[in-house]
Amino acid sequence: MQKTFIGPHLRRLRIERGETQAQMGRALGISTSYVNLLEKNERSVSAAVMLRLFETYGVDWREIAEDEDTTILADLRATVQDPLFDARRPDLAQLRAAQVHSPELAACFLHLHRAYLAATDRLLAVTDASREDGGALLAASPEAAVHNFFRRKHNHFAELETAAEAFWEGRRIALDDLYPALKERLRDRLGLTVRVVPVADLRDTMREYDEARREVLLSEGLDHPNRVFQLTHVAGLIEQRATLDALLDQSGITDPQGLSRCRVELANYFAAAVLMPYDPFLAEARACKYDFDHLAPRFGVSFEQACHRATTLQRSGAQGVPFFFLRIDKAGNVTKRFNATDFHLAEHGGACPRLDVHTSFRTPGRIVPQFVEMPDASQFFVFSRTVERPSLTRHTQDLRLAVAMGCAIEHAEEIGYSEGLTGARVTPIGINCRICPRATCDQRAHQAAILATPVDERRRGATRYES
Repeated sequence: MQKTFIGPHLRRLRIERGETQAQMGRALGISTSYVNLLEKNERSVSAAVMLRLFETYGVDWREIAEDEDTTILADLRATVQDPLFDARRPDLAQLRAAQVHSPELAACFLHLHRAYLAATDRLLAVTDASREDGGALLAASPEAAVHNFFRRKHNHFAELETAAEAFWEGRRIALDDLYPALKERLRDRLGLTVRVVPVADLRDTMREYDEARREVLLSEGLDHPNRVFQLTHVAGLIEQRATLDALLDQSGITDPQGLSRCRVELANYFAAAVLMPYDPFLAEARACKYDFDHLAPRFGVSFEQACHRATTLQRSGAQGVPFFFLRIDKAGNVTKRFNATDFHLAEHGGACPRLDVHTSFRTPGRIVPQFVEMPDASQFFVFSRTVERPSLTRHTQDLRLAVAMGCAIEHAEEIGYSEGLTGARVTPIGINCRICPRATCDQRAHQAAILATPVDERRRGATRYES
């Protein structure tokens, strides 16, 4: 049986209540010395003490013992791979000790390193040194704040899954009937009318909810799967407002832009959970070995939506393959990212040019598989493919983006796209050029801020940044 340690949580609970260890011991019916050992994580907590914690303090033991170890340890391991720590890099045992005994310190360390990366990247991009809002440089972007919140939740929200399962109240809606059923639901439950309007009437807009007129306007530029998704999204925004508010309260996001961005992403999560119910989607994904060209039409969604849904299959006891999801534009900018793996996704700038997600633009619609290795020697299987975006005017044609899905190499055999690649070359990659330690990479686009070795004018290396 797995042992459960709750030391820092218990200490925080006691301090918040203004109690001594002796007072808490009396309340729980245990000795003061046992409370002390529990707080130091020198003893695991028993089920009986967990029950008394709930009865005495109203604390759900499942919450106090919530296992975030995997995500925190993965983030710590990725962070200390920064060449900044080359001289004194903590080993795995030290990282585990910090995680168990000083979780708040570990969280502060991760927060500080993210701020350092954000400041480094932004300062490199800022040319006007006279800015008065220098403090804003250290603030995470709304997208980064949302990504970090989803990452803390393992990219899985049980509350939204439960709400999605109850959405149709036990009714079985055929795939062909989803669109009219959603229009009927919005009309009967929320008093909303749905209208599909010419592209010219919704310039540069795919969907608009006109609250005053009680209308949802959909652009003619949307295909059928995207019309269905947008209506489900609107239903989630309105019907699940209380659930979304509660999740936003947990997010730690405070700025209005970040909160609105997070609300949209949570509503997207809900819509995906409605259209791709957890258990059927997971069963089908396993049966077809994560063939997303099969899963997308099977559930009436786009390839990108099916990929995104696969990253959320992290329910305890019924987990799918842990994936990361990365979407880039033709210039290499990262436009969306979600992560349920140890892979460290670029927060600022573009993705590594050695990732074949960039070359997938040469073969539109075809899967491009690849094995990659990070600077810390961790290996992943990645497959990429282009996806199409709705074209709203004749001036916005060829709106291709590319998505990459990746998993730890030990899961590769569960993915059909890896078949026949035994013995394939493993490509060394980094997070992105500005923080990558691979000094001799022939694809380097920037001098890494952490590589300070001066250029030797007597020698020309593989790039202009290395000699």
